[in-house]
Amino acid sequence: MAADDTARTGMLGAAQIRELATRLGVSPTKHWGQNFVIDANTVRRIVRLAGVGPDDVVVEVGPGLGSLTLALLPEVGRVVAVEVDPVLALALPQTVQEHAPGHEDRLSVVQADALNVDELPDPQPTALVANLPYNVSVPVVLGFLQAFPTLERVLVMVQLEVAERLAARPGSKTYGVPSVKAAWYADVRLAGTVSRNVFWPAPNVDSGLVELRRHPAPRSNASRAEVFACVDAAFAQRRKTLRAALAGWAGSATRAEEILRAAGVDPRTRGESLDVEAFIAIAARQDLG
Repeated sequence: MAADDTARTGMLGAAQIRELATRLGVSPTKHWGQNFVIDANTVRRIVRLAGVGPDDVVVEVGPGLGSLTLALLPEVGRVVAVEVDPVLALALPQTVQEHAPGHEDRLSVVQADALNVDELPDPQPTALVANLPYNVSVPVVLGFLQAFPTLERVLVMVQLEVAERLAARPGSKTYGVPSVKAAWYADVRLAGTVSRNVFWPAPNVDSGLVELRRHPAPRSNASRAEVFACVDAAFAQRRKTLRAALAGWAGSATRAEEILRAAGVDPRTRGESLDVEAFIAIAARQDLG
């Protein structure tokens, strides 16, 4: 898309992004994992895959200079943008006013570190759609799913390796703690890949789009925290059998074997072979005599 076409549609292209950054005196920083999207087609694709509409309240983490924000605002009921950089947080409403006039009232900006956000202004979010900083992507996704039970779906752009890890199935090389914990909350799938060339600056890795659609919370005597503690223990020493890996968590290897057998799990297996339901069954047996 030509630069003048991008401007007419209210989107930010490469030239507009760099011009805005220069005006604000902003340079992308590694500290905050900033890589700004400079391709309008990519943000349109994200909005389309997210499946959001006029009834949605979308929380966007790390809006940066506003590329994705501008694509979301005409399509959804409200965007709540969480931005850690105070300069960018202050500038975002002005950017929206300039490039998407008439949509300013749909935007709320929260200047905060997303890792510390556990409440947002009403109405509560129904979707998380974001180009997430690579260094905090997993804790942000899991943290927001926990803190905001109104979130029905998530569509985020993250490092491709992280996207594959979140969407991995038992038995695969990339299956691990993020895979199991994400599966507690939602059905997860890899929704696509993104070239590094759509960013400024271009990262050294490719990106992936991962979709999470929340499902009902598992029914179990074990709490989420208890299940997650079991998962953490199982993967802390992933080369070991579960009998050995869960010894510290259970109190002894013998007790771990008793719990595993009670849950119907072979003590000789490894954590990477179990789905979230198996970990729920194990955690539920921990306190049984």
